[in-house]
Amino acid sequence: MRPNPDVAPSDPRKDAPVSTASEQPPTAEDLPTLRLPQQATPVHDNIDVPPAESPQPPPKRRGRRLLIAGGLVLVLAVGAGAAVNWAFQGDVPRGVTVLGLDLGGLSRTEAAGALRTRLASDQKLTGPVTIQIEGTGKTASVQPADVGLVVDVEATVDAAAKGRPSLFADRSVTPVVAVDADLLDAALRKAAGKFGTAMTRPAVVFDGVKPRAVHPEPGRDLEPARSAEAVKAGWLSGGTITVPLVEVQPVTTAAEVDELVETLARPAVAAPVTVTSERGTLTIAPAAIAKSLVLTADKTGKIEPRIDEKKLRAAVAPQLSKLEVTARDARFTFAAGKPKIVAGADGVTLDLGAAAPQLLTVLQSSSDRTVEAALTKSAPKLGAADLEKLGVKEKVSTFTTKFTGGLGSSRSQNIVQAAKQVRGALVLPGKTFSLNKHTGERSYKQGYKDAPVILGGKLVPGVGGGVSQFTTTLFNATYYAGLEDVEHKPHSYYFDRYPAVIESTIFYPDLDFKFKNDSPHGVLLDTAWTSNSITVSVWSTKVWDKVSTKYSPRRNITSPRTITLPDGPSCIATGGLPGFTQDAWRQFHKDGKIVKREKFTWKYDAEPNYICGPAESD
Repeated sequence: MRPNPDVAPSDPRKDAPVSTASEQPPTAEDLPTLRLPQQATPVHDNIDVPPAESPQPPPKRRGRRLLIAGGLVLVLAVGAGAAVNWAFQGDVPRGVTVLGLDLGGLSRTEAAGALRTRLASDQKLTGPVTIQIEGTGKTASVQPADVGLVVDVEATVDAAAKGRPSLFADRSVTPVVAVDADLLDAALRKAAGKFGTAMTRPAVVFDGVKPRAVHPEPGRDLEPARSAEAVKAGWLSGGTITVPLVEVQPVTTAAEVDELVETLARPAVAAPVTVTSERGTLTIAPAAIAKSLVLTADKTGKIEPRIDEKKLRAAVAPQLSKLEVTARDARFTFAAGKPKIVAGADGVTLDLGAAAPQLLTVLQSSSDRTVEAALTKSAPKLGAADLEKLGVKEKVSTFTTKFTGGLGSSRSQNIVQAAKQVRGALVLPGKTFSLNKHTGERSYKQGYKDAPVILGGKLVPGVGGGVSQFTTTLFNATYYAGLEDVEHKPHSYYFDRYPAVIESTIFYPDLDFKFKNDSPHGVLLDTAWTSNSITVSVWSTKVWDKVSTKYSPRRNITSPRTITLPDGPSCIATGGLPGFTQDAWRQFHKDGKIVKREKFTWKYDAEPNYICGPAESD
């Protein structure tokens, strides 16, 4: 039956479900293409027959197909969105790895924490690194921590966070390695010793006042930046790393050295320079200029002309003494048997350091060779306020030994001379006192005289004899103050005027007495003497309630033998003394208890019974 052209066919869209606002209608590209068979149109002569229409599917079946197609598109769209969200989750894109560790999808903080944990567990990254210096056969073992060799976690995470995610393949990010080039260079040089060829550094030196050029020559050496790059590149792969030796060219050339000779060095010593100041003038002679003008290169081979102020001041010291006033430190003195602070005073200094740039300029001139220098106030190193803070407030210990002969004997005078030099000596916290350094060589010039000293096992006349008694007295005063013993040596023979074991000889410069102020307070030494005694006292703040000595019995006692020496001025007769070994324990008391003990042990030889007379006949 032919269709009724007056009746419209049913619209499948009216029978299909209505899409919600969130659903997207499928496009023509998304819908499947349906190809239906076509019927042949019969041809009749002189008769117009309309073509046959394609058969339409039932309304319900066509709506179902559209619904399925729309659902499929929706599922694909939702899945694609979820995949995109998953791929871009976190700061580090998916598929990114560092050292095999998957950091994809993590925040920067999470990625940094995970990477640090991974690095801490990798022994290859915490163990020593073997580095070979190219062409030398020398190697060095370097600890990463000693040279700042690390994986820069933050920089590595920054590199990992860049780029696009990969859903189907990993992207490996090379860790960013950092190293301190200077520390690495120092470690390699220390471990490997000498290697390569040192460059000849350019210079202009003076033979008297005549300048002489030293031309540069290249060398082969490590270059810190190149070494650092090699280590950064090879560390993570393991194994031995080779760092290159490179040719090192001095910065200053031979031509520039010759130019310095003509433009600076030769004019510099052609005439003296006058320095003016408010307190007078100073003339710097050519010889002083040659000693203080520095035209040597640094380690890169670059010459930077400069004035060595210390050398200049030494060269013109006699003239400076007339222009300058030395600052005077605050000091302790003794009044009525107690320490008293005497205030210090400022000094006046000619500031040659500040005048150095002007001096370099005028050294190149042949006419105007005058510079002006300022006078500056120089404060003392120790002021009265500094001394107040040291806590020198009480007598911590005192010790006295006796001597014979009165103050008229040479030996007694030597004891008193040493006491005079030491009185008022201040030892700051942490500092070490040396008796030899404090007095210097004890000679006739200082007022010391000849008196018996032990030399070669027997008593002979010697300058400064008797100072060992002062040394023993000083040692015991510091011993009972609880101060640290640094150096002392008891006599080879025992003398009953001293306490056994806790005594000390001295002989410049080989034998010294030293103690360290290991307290937090200042230590001030005071000395006093009578016609038959010497006393040393230590002023400070008490650290210990008391310091005492406990002795062991004497053991290994030996008897003296009799020896006859040729009579004469160098022979000193003795009565002989037994030898023995003994221990002494220094005991430190605090709050009624012994909190520390120190053991001292010494073996005394038997002193021979020396007789002055004719030698015994065989």
